[in-house]
Amino acid sequence: MMSGRNSRRNVRVPTQGEGELPSPADAPHVVRTKYWHRLEDRRVQCDLCPRYCKLHDGQRGFCYVRANLGGEIVLTTYGRSSGYCVDPIEKKPLNHFLPGTPVLSFGTAGCNLGCKFCQNWDISKSRQFDTLADAASPDTIARAARQLGCRTVAFTYNDPVIFLEYALDVAAACHARDIRTVAVTAGEICPEPRQEFFQAMDAANVDLKGFTERFYQEVCSSHLQPVLDTLEYLARETDVWLELTTLLIPGQNDSDRELADMTSWVVQALGPEVPMHFTAFHPDYRMLDVPATPLETLRRARRIANESGVRYAYTGNLPDSIGQNTFCPGCGQLLIGRSGYDIHHWNLACVGDSATTAKCPRCGARCAGRFEAEPGRWGNRRQPVRLRNFAD
Repeated sequence: MMSGRNSRRNVRVPTQGEGELPSPADAPHVVRTKYWHRLEDRRVQCDLCPRYCKLHDGQRGFCYVRANLGGEIVLTTYGRSSGYCVDPIEKKPLNHFLPGTPVLSFGTAGCNLGCKFCQNWDISKSRQFDTLADAASPDTIARAARQLGCRTVAFTYNDPVIFLEYALDVAAACHARDIRTVAVTAGEICPEPRQEFFQAMDAANVDLKGFTERFYQEVCSSHLQPVLDTLEYLARETDVWLELTTLLIPGQNDSDRELADMTSWVVQALGPEVPMHFTAFHPDYRMLDVPATPLETLRRARRIANESGVRYAYTGNLPDSIGQNTFCPGCGQLLIGRSGYDIHHWNLACVGDSATTAKCPRCGARCAGRFEAEPGRWGNRRQPVRLRNFAD
């Protein structure tokens, strides 16, 4: 239900204090939102994600960046970022979307999940606005991407769902300059905002964190079904290029049974051409007592995915000379060879001016993805940037 105002006019906010909303000096970063409604007990319910936070005036939601201010939900971090960096697109990870090209990546702060294993907890769990040390308008981000030679802009590091208004404005500015947009998200979003959000995205990597409700509830403070709903929506009702990532945690979500159930569901519900990335956990945040994921676990997951019918299964976060490469699903020919994020082998025959169709030169089988005739050459570089250098 939408009873909020569509206007994003900046609003004045009360004095900052511990746990309170930002000070008036931060008002340019506070904007109105529209996915909420008022309750009979004078609270306001946020309808952006399935957490449905019910807030009294002055309270923040679970994500920390959306709050009830004067009886309406506002976003308190519009235009602010934890930093900007040019990454390889494969780091998102996206292996079938403009391989080898650079992507301008940024995030904000906060998250609408509570994963105990969060690998970006210093950003996603931040309650300090000092984390948001950089700032840029949507137009500045698009201009910077163009000048830096980036084909895409990625909303990443923390979940872009919670800064939807900012992400949508950035996406519009990027598309006006022929810059594509990428969402790296957990997929926890309600149906109405989900449609608006993904209409503005060209590609998405969705974290499918596990495949049991127990894991989502106990380890992520969330629920599985909304994620599955998002994945089915993306695969069946949009043209967004979709890839999945699962961080495998020893003893938590890495059993043969769960991996078989997950990968079989992906093939049946989403299709066999959706790439899956199985990545290694390292002890972090609130799971420091759990051992790191061994390479053999990643290889086992990849093998199970292949047996289930997944055509493109990858391993990540650990060196693997086989699991990081793309092979033809028809004849097994090596199509894209990678060393880390560096492409050292390219054997795709791309068709048409748009180059969105690629085939194996040996057997002619289609390789699903969004490709160009030649890959980019960005490689393994990571280049932090200050967007103030690109402002008007």
